[in-house]
Amino acid sequence: MRIRWIGALCLIGASAFAQDKLNVLFVASDDMNNDLGTYGHPIVRTPNFDRLARLGMRFDQAYCNYPVCNPSRASLMTGLYPDQTKVRNNAVYFRDTIPTVKTLPQMFRDNGYFVARIGKIYHYGVPTQIGEDGLDDPVSWERTVNPRGRDKWEEDRIYSIDPVTGNLGGTLSWMAQDGTDEEQTDGIGTTAAIEMLEESRDRPFFLAMGFYRPHTPYVAPKQYFSQYPLQLIRLPAEPLDDLVDIPPAAWVDRPFQLYLSKRKQREAIQAYYASIGFVDAQLGRLLDALERLELVDSTVIVFWSDHGYHMGEHKLWQKTTLFENSSRVPFIVASPAHRRTAGLSTLSIAELVDVYPTLAELCGLDAPKHLVGRSLVPILEDPTQSVRESALTTFDTSDRVHPRRPLRPRAVGYTVRTKRWRYTEWGEDGKHGAELYDHWNDPKEYVNLALAPGEQGNVERMKQLLKARIAQATTPPQL
Repeated sequence: MRIRWIGALCLIGASAFAQDKLNVLFVASDDMNNDLGTYGHPIVRTPNFDRLARLGMRFDQAYCNYPVCNPSRASLMTGLYPDQTKVRNNAVYFRDTIPTVKTLPQMFRDNGYFVARIGKIYHYGVPTQIGEDGLDDPVSWERTVNPRGRDKWEEDRIYSIDPVTGNLGGTLSWMAQDGTDEEQTDGIGTTAAIEMLEESRDRPFFLAMGFYRPHTPYVAPKQYFSQYPLQLIRLPAEPLDDLVDIPPAAWVDRPFQLYLSKRKQREAIQAYYASIGFVDAQLGRLLDALERLELVDSTVIVFWSDHGYHMGEHKLWQKTTLFENSSRVPFIVASPAHRRTAGLSTLSIAELVDVYPTLAELCGLDAPKHLVGRSLVPILEDPTQSVRESALTTFDTSDRVHPRRPLRPRAVGYTVRTKRWRYTEWGEDGKHGAELYDHWNDPKEYVNLALAPGEQGNVERMKQLLKARIAQATTPPQL
């Protein structure tokens, strides 16, 4: 009898512990820009992102710290800037450069949480490493699932604009596929995530769901393509002289950009939108599960994308630039403790490096001392508050110079974004060019004011701000 009482007391203790701790549903998407209904896109329909935004707060000026998958994800997951992680391309594993760092999920494991990953959270080559571990970090997780679905099995049917090399992940490629959502890699991953929610509901959990879409190849069931007839797709209307004042370092030399027909551009955009719609539907399945399991009021939900994405703006496609399209990301935080501000949006600046300290504070955990980001909790309490006045993003062009036609000089670029301005320097002290854009009057960054006589005061002010931000981002971490 005494043993039974001890067992019962242990169960009660575990249940009380679970009730005292907030869960975290940590949702990531690959290569998703802000072309979402909740961000005001005129034709993209995202009812479940709208639903999540009603549960929490939408950040309208959130930025990645590096516009490439691996550096961005390593930065967010360690709470350090890319210059501190030494991860500046998709090949470097962060444990080789900062082996002792405590990652975000490790912090939750150390505090008794069930910590699991489904899909892409750390870097994976897409689609080559779908179903594999990629550059995963085994010590971060108690359990992992690497889904592999119909999009991978039928990869040979995917259309690519580069039929010579057959490259699907580094160029534009797409397929409107037969079958159901649940047959797709991300659909299988969502099913696994729901099963984990059901299994772990009595223990505090940190569940990371990493969607592979809308990363190219843009693959989704046909129903999502049919929502966007080609005649509804509008190509960016760029000024004829848009590229005249852009430094060569700022523009990515991707050969297909020079010959892509207008129809193929529309088809690519249609497929990208379809992939976003497919991810939106999977997010809806996760939210439905949280409601059914009565976990909404005990779970912090965070959605983020690793970087933005060009769909023809400045005649650019994909990522690896320091323009707004590539550095700005969708970012939503739904906190049960902040329902008073649910459904609001904020123009307060945020960086992805801020995610780690924010979750630590929301869940009442002691954050590691090495973190360089800032908690966004004050903004969740009042969307008019600010915790930082600028966002810093960097990119090293060495990883994206075309070997046969090197129009882009090898240079490290840094850009700083305030509520009004974006200022960028390529090379030390702008050796390879500088850019200044006034977002109040030029939100699409068509007019570079860096050499405008009447703007030199703003140039100097932003130059000093950038210098200070670079100094912060390059300070060796205290590990």
